[in-house]
Amino acid sequence: MSRARSHLRAALFLVAVSPRGVRIRVPGRRELSARPAPQEPGMEYQDAVRTLNTLQTNASYLEQAKRQRGDPPTQLEVMKLYLARSGLQVEDLDQLNIIHITGTKGKGSTCAFTERILRGYGLKTGFFSSPHLVQVRERIRINGQPISPQLFTKHFWRLYHRLEETKDSSSCGSMPGYFRFLTLMAFHVFLQEKVDLAVMEVGIGGAYDCTNIIRKPVVCGVSSLGIDHTSLLGDTMEKIAWQKGGIFKSGVPAFTVLQPDGPLAVLRERAEQCPLYLCPPLEALEEGGPPLTLGLQGEHQRSNAALALQLARCWLQQKDHQGPGELKAARPSLQHQLLLAPTFQPTSRMRHGLRDTEWPGRTQILRRGPLTWYLDGAHTCGSVQACVRWFLQALRPQRPGSGPEVRVLLFNSTGDRDPSALLKLLQPCQFDYAVFCPNLTEVSSMDNADQQNFSVTLDQVLLRCLEHQQHWSRLDEEQASPDLWSTPSLEPGGPTSLLLAPRPPHTHCTSSLVFSCISHALQWISQGRDPVFQTSSSPQNLLAHPVADSGASILREAAAIHVLVTGSLHLVGGVLKLLEPSLSQ
Repeated sequence: MSRARSHLRAALFLVAVSPRGVRIRVPGRRELSARPAPQEPGMEYQDAVRTLNTLQTNASYLEQAKRQRGDPPTQLEVMKLYLARSGLQVEDLDQLNIIHITGTKGKGSTCAFTERILRGYGLKTGFFSSPHLVQVRERIRINGQPISPQLFTKHFWRLYHRLEETKDSSSCGSMPGYFRFLTLMAFHVFLQEKVDLAVMEVGIGGAYDCTNIIRKPVVCGVSSLGIDHTSLLGDTMEKIAWQKGGIFKSGVPAFTVLQPDGPLAVLRERAEQCPLYLCPPLEALEEGGPPLTLGLQGEHQRSNAALALQLARCWLQQKDHQGPGELKAARPSLQHQLLLAPTFQPTSRMRHGLRDTEWPGRTQILRRGPLTWYLDGAHTCGSVQACVRWFLQALRPQRPGSGPEVRVLLFNSTGDRDPSALLKLLQPCQFDYAVFCPNLTEVSSMDNADQQNFSVTLDQVLLRCLEHQQHWSRLDEEQASPDLWSTPSLEPGGPTSLLLAPRPPHTHCTSSLVFSCISHALQWISQGRDPVFQTSSSPQNLLAHPVADSGASILREAAAIHVLVTGSLHLVGGVLKLLEPSLSQ
């Protein structure tokens, strides 16, 4: 155990700043959640979310899934039993005209593009996705909008009580976990709201994901594959491709984008009973017409848009809907031993759908006075590489200002991901400051059920942030002079609301800091200069170290501050909650 880790374990008391600037001591081993509070008038939604949180969080769902790997197919059988206990049969789901989408990178963006295109045809859409950024009801959308707190509350308690009434002592007779419950709830909402179609995003993997009880989707899609959730899905692209290809159904058309040869061969094998098409690049659909404008930024979104166009067109064709787009080439052709999906002229509705797609937290830019926030929930090596390309491209149009510009990284990662690999990919951005914090909006989340997490303690997440900081320091020092410096350890008597390892100056030196929550990190980064994010306590209350103090002076005087927030969608969600208060309403 490192000296820094032992010091943190020995004396982990966080100094929080109250709205009046009074310092209070918060024990480090505090659980990051609260059990359901008594229901109060006007608090029904928060009470429902608190009860939902007791079922389990996504992190504990992963642990449970790992324990059940010995017989994964039983997970789908258990899900079918939960569905029956809720009052539905798998046959009922056929009414939803489902588009089922999986992938490692871009599956959420592909879902968003697809939903927005089809909504433009006057269809009533349902959209189930994960995770949520600010409020859990974002996971279940009708016509692109999160269901209302009232609708969420009504459907939650109806389903919760039905499952409570059918509990017994068997493993399948208990309450379903967090993600399973929300999947069941989405099915109920979409059926009762009588949607014309439902876009369903796979949670993790595909073959044994609880969304895969769907028998007869209209069409399936696989976005770009990469390495993620290796402890659950496997440690090679081929193993992961096998899991993703598990959503294919006999006779149901499926589409994928260009993949490496190995994973593509696996998808081809998994599609033995269904037609699998390879999407041509977006350029092929743009030929003979004006360029397509995408509502989501980044070159990597073009692949997601190409897949979405094929999924939307196929759905329209399968349901005999008018206006699927005029074909450019009638004869199917082969590429990589797969049928090449048809090239067609996107309709005006398709064009408007791509242009008007919104998907917060993915290649999103917020400009606030001297601050520009770049938000992207990239959390795999492939997606972080795409994020870096987008960030550097977005910086290029910046004209030289009248003063210095500062680049800041705000980062966190969770689960079994390799933070060192992700951070190494971020090095070319040449940040002046690297800031690390847990995915907690405030030190205590008791007043906000959407931000609660039962699976970790405060010292655990802070220790992980400290490890991120040490990884960054080593990478930064290796880049400059690997043998001259060693990573400084945390001083046992130093401040603990702000943990940082000051490092010697060199070319592109990055000072790194760790804060106890997102709010504290944003206070230090923004220095009161963001016109929307304003706090009653002064940022100086957080400063207890000379490097942080000198950095604050630089940030206050900078002509422009560029902040990249990445590594975790949960982190991005916490930042958005503070920067965009309307998302919490």
